[in-house]
Amino acid sequence: MRNPERALEVYLVGGAVRDRLIGLNTESDRDWMVVGSSPEQMVELGFRPIGSDFPVFLHPHTHEQYALARTERKIGRGYHGFVFNCDPDVSVEEDLGRRDLTMNAIAEDKKGNLIDPFGGAADIENRIIRHASEAFREDPVRILRTARFAARFRGQGFSVAEQTLVMMSEMVDNGEVDALIPERIWQELVNALAGPNIAEFVLTLKRCKALKSLLPEIDKLFGIPQTAKYHPEIDTGIHILMCLDAVEKITDDPMTRFAVLVHDLGKAETPTDILPSHHEHEINGLDPIVGLCERLKVPVSYRQFALMVCRHHLEAHRIAKMKPGKVLSILEKINAFRSPETIKKFKQCCLADSRGRAGYENSDAPHLDLLDEYYRVAISVDQAGIAAQVKSRTIPETAMGDQIKKKIREKRLQKISQFRKQQQAIS
Repeated sequence: MRNPERALEVYLVGGAVRDRLIGLNTESDRDWMVVGSSPEQMVELGFRPIGSDFPVFLHPHTHEQYALARTERKIGRGYHGFVFNCDPDVSVEEDLGRRDLTMNAIAEDKKGNLIDPFGGAADIENRIIRHASEAFREDPVRILRTARFAARFRGQGFSVAEQTLVMMSEMVDNGEVDALIPERIWQELVNALAGPNIAEFVLTLKRCKALKSLLPEIDKLFGIPQTAKYHPEIDTGIHILMCLDAVEKITDDPMTRFAVLVHDLGKAETPTDILPSHHEHEINGLDPIVGLCERLKVPVSYRQFALMVCRHHLEAHRIAKMKPGKVLSILEKINAFRSPETIKKFKQCCLADSRGRAGYENSDAPHLDLLDEYYRVAISVDQAGIAAQVKSRTIPETAMGDQIKKKIREKRLQKISQFRKQQQAIS
């Protein structure tokens, strides 16, 4: 059948309807709801089944997703604790009733008419993010999704309804969020990190008390004072939010943004008797990062980069006063010679850290450019020439590799020292 959907009662649902009503020009994926059909009929019409929990199919030509209208019933904790009913008698309104937010509980028929039983179009017009029904509280993932929508649509003037925040808080109090599996928390977090207004995502979770349950290492930073001379914003949690705002303007890379999110976790570990100073917070923050990453099963690449940024971001801000040997050591520790791209990402994190302070939002942090300059002179060493020179000597082959590395490092140190003297002479 050339157009198999003609034999079905189908409705456009989800993001495509929502985003058009909001007035966004982005091309959202189109998802379809099928009413009055069965898995057997869908297969007969050429649709390919892909759903494991409930019947979802791919269109044989467009490859768009078509899901049978369904209802769900809560039988256990967490977002897996549901049984689904996909009988042909499930109506459009019943299917929409299981959805999370009113803005997502709108369907459009073939003639362009809206089916909007929960007032989603009005909420969109009034820029309100609201739960569609009491069923919202049955799925803890919806707390994270609501926070993500709050961030995603903040630029369009949306905010979360107070009643929805209250419901989310009650879900936290009831321990519903404790049933979330780590992989799903990370999935929602990394999606938020890849999108706009990450600070709003964090703040929404804090407003409903979910941040303490899901990301306690971040929650602990709020209320921790910093030295006003360097951090006029005082509160470490506010500093992190400002850093997230800053990094958004610098890069859309979620790995870099994650490193910025966790770079100051050590400040929550500072003994109270030395506050607002944070001696060795760059070291004290390593264990909390490891703990967060292990709990949420964060990819190794994210963990390693975040640990590197945490450990060395403070040194980057002091690089103008460092001795050549220390400069070379930092370049080695951030893996600059094996992965030059690391310098760029590391600098982006440090720049966000610098700009994430009250009054410094537009700072260029020119001292960070020294990282590039030192790398440029260090990498200019003729490594092939040094290797050839070492190989011409009568030394054991087993020691040759170490000798080459040693000579290359000595030459790099010499180059950095010469460059530093030139800079001091100019200044």
